[in-house]
Amino acid sequence: MSNTNELTNRINERYSSMSKGQKLLANYITDFYDKAVFLTAAKLGEVVGVSESTVVRFAAQLGYKGYPEFQKALEEMVRGKLNSIQRMEVTYGRISQSRILESVLHADMEKIKGTLEKIDENAFELAVETILNAERIYVVGIRSCAPLASFLAFYLNFMFDNVIQLHTNSSSELFEQMVRIGKEDVIIGISFPRYSMRTLKALEFANNRSAKVITLTDSVHSPMNLYSSCNLIADSDMASIVDSLVAPLSVINALIVALCMRKQDEVADTLEMLEEIWDEYQVYENDEIDYIDDKLKMHYAKIGDLDV
Repeated sequence: MSNTNELTNRINERYSSMSKGQKLLANYITDFYDKAVFLTAAKLGEVVGVSESTVVRFAAQLGYKGYPEFQKALEEMVRGKLNSIQRMEVTYGRISQSRILESVLHADMEKIKGTLEKIDENAFELAVETILNAERIYVVGIRSCAPLASFLAFYLNFMFDNVIQLHTNSSSELFEQMVRIGKEDVIIGISFPRYSMRTLKALEFANNRSAKVITLTDSVHSPMNLYSSCNLIADSDMASIVDSLVAPLSVINALIVALCMRKQDEVADTLEMLEEIWDEYQVYENDEIDYIDDKLKMHYAKIGDLDV
């Protein structure tokens, strides 16, 4: 059962056994959920015409420990029904400007904690083994998940020879890049609501070619898991036009560290070789600040400006 429909399902299942006042509350929430989400227990009772205690009993009747837990479930339902701007208003509408930073960072902390509690460690270990044994590693993440895919592919390239990050604006381009995928390969698909149909199609294509499929998504009910044998679950929240992808990034970090620990020698050799290349071609000479030699670099920068 998805979080988005959980409250609606509970109301439908228990409606026939509710009291008259509770049915009034159920009807109001079903019809005016976008307004009810902003109301305290006392205010909701006042609007519907029942007592505050009836509202509290209504929440308990639905299986929630109290009104705050019920209200959280209501917020989850509302986010699934509203557009991006309305979702932002629901989530942040009651927060003052001075508390936005605190609220957002606290919410991100809670998502990481929630992910730690629910992620399947066996699935995580299976993902590590599958990647280690793959001939080719494909990574796909589209739209807001593209940075996650880029981050993962960037570090996988330090450890493996055949890492392919799929870049695409259409399904046909996607399949062209995957034309050689087979049973010895693995694809890692990253997608969170709103789920990407192109990512799903890529996973379906890989599955049809007998490739291993690993997903990083928000729920066991995610459509991304239709073709996956290894599901990594991380909390996400599309509470505005900006997705919270802090928890998925933490899972990716853990995956990278686990792989590095298993391939320490290869990683060390690669980094040593890269350091030599960076020094030889002065890759970072004009691209990063070196605090030890900062004055000298500033001097060279001024000379370069004069030459121009």
